[in-house]
Amino acid sequence: MGILSGAGAAFAAFIAGLVPVLVWLAFWLFEDSKKPEPKSALLAAFFAGMLGVLVVLPFQAFAARYLPIGFWLLLSWAATEEITKFLIAWIVVLRRPSADEPIDMPIYLITTALGFSALENALFLFSPILSGHFLQGVATGDLRFIGATLIHVLGSSVIGGALAFAFYREQNAKILYGSIGVILALLLHTIFNSLILFSGGGAALTVFLGVWMGIVFLLLALERVKRIERPAWWQKAFLRRNS
Repeated sequence: MGILSGAGAAFAAFIAGLVPVLVWLAFWLFEDSKKPEPKSALLAAFFAGMLGVLVVLPFQAFAARYLPIGFWLLLSWAATEEITKFLIAWIVVLRRPSADEPIDMPIYLITTALGFSALENALFLFSPILSGHFLQGVATGDLRFIGATLIHVLGSSVIGGALAFAFYREQNAKILYGSIGVILALLLHTIFNSLILFSGGGAALTVFLGVWMGIVFLLLALERVKRIERPAWWQKAFLRRNS
């Protein structure tokens, strides 16, 4: 019997998984502070990301039943997570009128990824907290705060960045850019999981350093996205559509 009841442990795990993610969320929203998105849309993206965990789990359990632990299993898990996050964000927020500039693509996808990570973190923390191993839970939370949460952010931002650079392009170009973004995201996610699983604990900090380097490149890419100018033809089409 653990120190906390099941309900108490679930609540503690949820809070422990949520708070660090909210810190990251505040940081990423600062990147879009000049023209912030509607709070309702951001909340919808965040909770849609949490819902995505419940969508992913049955597919991952099915894959684990038929695939041995190795590259193909990890690839299938990464694919279900990245594709689910993208599709949920697309259905819930990316088609809204508020998604009206390139930077909105990565911002909404990052928000969705953080919602996904919040619930996923809570599920990882539940068992050690229920059994009374609070320090183990804190250590798990710290590692996921550093690495696993950021790989979700990095994967979704790669897709969002691809869509941002194709924002003012034709539909075929958007599909091409988006497809490339999804492929890159699931490959990055698979490589991260493979290195964590097969390289041993001693390589964890090196892997996390690589993720941090990816985040630095992401920040540079977002600065480039912010400078994408709206073409004159887009402005005219926008005015006609709202007149």
